[in-house]
Amino acid sequence: MKIIHSADWQVGKPFAGIEDDYKRALVQRARIEAVDRIAEVAREEGAGVVLVAGDLFDSPSADKSTVAEAASAIGRIGVPVVAIPGNHDHGGPGSVWEQDFFRRESARLAPNLTILLDTEPFELDEVVLFPCPLLRRLEAGDRTEWLRDPAVFQNFPPSKARVVLAHGSVHGFTGGGDDEEEDGMEPNRVDLALLPMDEIDYVALGDWHGAKQVGPKAWYSGTPESDRFQKGEEQKPGHILLVEPRRGEQPEVRMIPTGRLRWSEASFEFADDAGVDHCAGRLDELLGRRSNEDLLRLSLGGSLGIEASSRLETLLDSLRARLLRLKIDDHTTIAPTDREVEALTMQAGDPLIATVARRLAAMARSAGDEAEVAAVALRELHAACRREGEA
Repeated sequence: MKIIHSADWQVGKPFAGIEDDYKRALVQRARIEAVDRIAEVAREEGAGVVLVAGDLFDSPSADKSTVAEAASAIGRIGVPVVAIPGNHDHGGPGSVWEQDFFRRESARLAPNLTILLDTEPFELDEVVLFPCPLLRRLEAGDRTEWLRDPAVFQNFPPSKARVVLAHGSVHGFTGGGDDEEEDGMEPNRVDLALLPMDEIDYVALGDWHGAKQVGPKAWYSGTPESDRFQKGEEQKPGHILLVEPRRGEQPEVRMIPTGRLRWSEASFEFADDAGVDHCAGRLDELLGRRSNEDLLRLSLGGSLGIEASSRLETLLDSLRARLLRLKIDDHTTIAPTDREVEALTMQAGDPLIATVARRLAAMARSAGDEAEVAAVALRELHAACRREGEA
């Protein structure tokens, strides 16, 4: 039996860092589109079941429109979908899984969906699942503890593969948060070393948002659609895993890309004014002509003259329009060239501009708190004079 292992869909994630309502909606919609791509892979590969190892929703109290949209997408998958609650959509009293609306909509729109809320085996035609659902956002113990008793695995057909479904962090390897998840909470633990791995054929894990093997039979699938800027080269978000578990053998695992959005990082240190053109060229190589498909974390440093600083602002203005999100860390300083300062302070036809420019230039060269404000004001004054000269 071919199994699709996925996790961390987090449908309904708010993406509060994206200020533009339209762009934020596009990023949220991409999570549903990733579910449709899972459906395509299931059909193409002949998968018999889709496993979601926690965090199908971003919240244990997902709103009605989020529930309906997710249920509709799951129903389109066309094969059984089996999920457990994770830390974001944990079970327990009042959770989405117990709400009448969820039960009604999932029964109508996604009759192929099964949510496992108990630590007891769940038998399918060709595989036995051993779920370890989270019933709280932070579990004090290891939810896989019940599997340490070899008797749990008895009385099942010898031909059926045994698959553990869990959500949490293995020792020394945590899922990590992003700029929307900085609550400092200790992660849920999954101790693989204490599991009777001779009785287990595959461990399908959720919580880490990149695809990664963490044991001979244990994998994180990662999120099917990237949702954050990467925190290390080893992260591989935007994938699902196609797994063929066999009783008593090593599972075959293949990583399949499903993500569409590109979360990129770039940094530039300006040594001179020509650096702006170099920066623009490198960003063109990174982003191509795409629009509303990329999110970029951009770090800038160094110093630029007034005119070059204005060209940089024009470039950033274009990026803000094209990108789904521009997260910028700008430490660039404005250092007017002697020629630029002279052009402003020697305005014979407008002594007021010349006087203001001299005061701003003096403030910009000082070490006080007003230096940066004065430099920006010089840039704006320079741009205004140039526009008037062109008129």
